[in-house]
Amino acid sequence: MGESCLIVVGEKSGEEHCLSFLPRLIERNPNVKFFGIGGKDMADLGVEVLQDYHGFASIGFGLDVIKKIPYYFKVMDRMCDEVVKRGCKTAILVDYQGFNLKIGEKLKKLGVNVLHYVAPQAWVWKENRVEQIKKNVHTLFTIVPFEKKWFSDRGVKNTIAVRHPLLDHYEKDIIDLPKKEFPKGKKHILLLPGSRNSEVKNLLPKFAQAARLIKKEFDAQVAIVQSTTVDQKFYQMDEDVFDKVYDSKDLKAALKEADLCISSSGTVTLACALFNVPTLVSYYFAPINEFIGRHIIKYTWYLSLANIIHNEMIFPEYVQERIHPVLLSKQASVWFNNEEKYNAVVNRISQTRDMITGDAIDVVEYMSKVINNE
Repeated sequence: MGESCLIVVGEKSGEEHCLSFLPRLIERNPNVKFFGIGGKDMADLGVEVLQDYHGFASIGFGLDVIKKIPYYFKVMDRMCDEVVKRGCKTAILVDYQGFNLKIGEKLKKLGVNVLHYVAPQAWVWKENRVEQIKKNVHTLFTIVPFEKKWFSDRGVKNTIAVRHPLLDHYEKDIIDLPKKEFPKGKKHILLLPGSRNSEVKNLLPKFAQAARLIKKEFDAQVAIVQSTTVDQKFYQMDEDVFDKVYDSKDLKAALKEADLCISSSGTVTLACALFNVPTLVSYYFAPINEFIGRHIIKYTWYLSLANIIHNEMIFPEYVQERIHPVLLSKQASVWFNNEEKYNAVVNRISQTRDMITGDAIDVVEYMSKVINNE
């Protein structure tokens, strides 16, 4: 049996990370059989997907996750059995830290070189996870600027900073993008309420009301990016405020036109920064997650990926009860009434692209050498 490589991707965002290197990796290694956990895009490239990640729930907190623990272990055991059967010596584990750190421990015991792509956020909580990484991971790939030093300082030897996958996705669109200018005429507001029903249900009514308040003060056009994964009924309740509707595949066009975004938290805030759009970020927790975050983990750092990368509160963050239309509209007024403050935000986020370029290492060549034991 020829060389093989296990790939584990637990959710859509992880598959998108994986696609930033996987096509070239497969092309570079035509005799290697890639198999594991993934989605349709990976299968279309030729990966033998033994387990579709859509069967996974997000690993986090809550009763639903606890109920699925036996299922996760069953999947782990199946993957490990396949590793033994195929004589596999390399695994690429993409993000999905709760599952991947555990299966990484099992794989190490089987003599597998574990390449962990997208470092676990051990700097948020559970710093003891560094010990798991030191013991079980051959190479750790980081995508947030400070992470390489953070993990290296704690003894993780093979740490490589890689280009953030979002930069690969948008680079052609932003390479010659002019800096966003202060809008002296009509203001273009873009609402980004998320891609999950729960997000849109909780955030959009407040975003829409904030947009109405902004329209009362300024000559403004309000646009929204709607996700195909969200039930349309959640958009229909506030459709009177939308002057323009974009499909999620048209996010780039929407960001180019926007002067200000009101957004859910997540990777999209980094896209806002790359397109130089000042953004108000909101994060809504389920009650159990809020309790754990505030009272058990006691997380007090930034929530927006753009702020995490800059290690600075550039985009104002609104959490739980602070997600209020009046507060959102007031901050919009601050920026639209003060050219100096608006431009200060634009100047800071215009540096984002250069902060996420990573090390001068060809990730595909590096992975290929590990897979082929070169």
